Amino acid sequence: MKFRASPPLKPSHWQTSVPVPVPCPTLQGNHHADVAIIGGGFVGLWTALTIRELEPDCRVAIVDQHLCGSGASGRNGGFAMSWWPKIGTLRALCGDDEARFLGHQSEQAIHDLGEFCARHDIDAHFTQKGWLWTATSAAHVDTWNGTLAACAALGAQPFQRLSGAEVRRRTGSPAHLGGVFEVSNATVQPYALVQGMRRVALDAGVAIFENSPIRMIEPGATGCLIADGGTLTADRVVLATNAWSAAIPELARLIVPVNSSIVMTHPLGDKLEQIGWTGGESITDSQLMVNYYRTTRDGRIAFGKGTGAMNFGSAIREVFSEDPATAAETRADLFATFPMLDQTCLDCAWSGPIDRTFDSLPVFGHLRGQPNIFYGIGWSGNGVAPSRLGGRILASMVLRRDDEWSRSSLIGRRAKTFPPEPFRYVGGSMVRNAVRRKEIAEMQGRKPRSLDRLLAGLAPAGLEDKS
Repeated sequence: MKFRASPPLKPSHWQTSVPVPVPCPTLQGNHHADVAIIGGGFVGLWTALTIRELEPDCRVAIVDQHLCGSGASGRNGGFAMSWWPKIGTLRALCGDDEARFLGHQSEQAIHDLGEFCARHDIDAHFTQKGWLWTATSAAHVDTWNGTLAACAALGAQPFQRLSGAEVRRRTGSPAHLGGVFEVSNATVQPYALVQGMRRVALDAGVAIFENSPIRMIEPGATGCLIADGGTLTADRVVLATNAWSAAIPELARLIVPVNSSIVMTHPLGDKLEQIGWTGGESITDSQLMVNYYRTTRDGRIAFGKGTGAMNFGSAIREVFSEDPATAAETRADLFATFPMLDQTCLDCAWSGPIDRTFDSLPVFGHLRGQPNIFYGIGWSGNGVAPSRLGGRILASMVLRRDDEWSRSSLIGRRAKTFPPEPFRYVGGSMVRNAVRRKEIAEMQGRKPRSLDRLLAGLAPAGLEDKS
């Protein structure tokens, strides 16, 4: 099995605002581990930490092609969210009991993240001030009703309805027409979190090799990971490679890497107080090409947009690093949402890849004919907190445990697949453009064209409950 190395992405603000970590050694010579994990982001690190917690004598090694957190984990919006917005899809997939369990566990994972940072003295800017799910067009008002009804059917009430006036008061934005509030959600500085997790993993005895792109895995009873300067053999291998998993033919049909773009303001000083957004809430609107935004500890606004831009062949190249076109879309939406800001407030911009599945839930399993090569992919832009659950699922799979995690319905599920190339890129681009036209029309109060509505219906699921 060959791997396709990719160049490092442009550093995000999160990466440039913390001290540069001293790299771990490269993979040189021949090494052996009980478990080898490819990918040093949230999923890989949580998996390693959980394995060491469950079986302290298990030898675990992580290999990353650049530095831990240099992929999606170090360049996302830093939203630590639950799975309650996806509860309708979870009920259809898992049934009520497991959906309720996963909803509560995903909420608990946010609290656990704060406790983990406090216990290990990780300054990841953990701020638990809740999340506002809003409507910014009349077409999106009450799109959360199905989700709230699904929660109520399970005896859960994670959301509080808010009037449009209350949402506008709390956000300071005239764009908001209504919304709901989920109190458990938090924000973090994601790269600082990764570096803290990396330190804890090293202290726990996990071996980490950085700047060591894997060129090939020779499968067998013992897998052999081959890098330029050395090899790592392991009884079990975990692929925690996020959007980069699309380079593996068997996994390429399960996900499609799409662009998410973030623009960051300079510190705004007392401007945030003048706007009225002082509560620290994170915010997401209800577009499929979702806008998501939060404040930072030093008084900036980080404003992101899931633009859905793709590359042919799912290659992780410039559109997932620094893309002027999607950055321009994101800037336009920032100023439409907060018209009291001006262009001089902007500091920087970057992009990142999201490994989207059709239903926005992750998929776990092992490669065909390779029961010792495991994967957990498809976080769909919401992996900061749920990756903690992913680490538990993967650890239980790897250690052959019989528990609620190894029996998860997310393992080996029959997920809807994406078409192969060239249909993936051509068809995906057509659907993306239709979604853009549809949502522009809705934001302008116009009725979208029938063809755009039809094509937009083929897009992967967003936040709203479509079950």
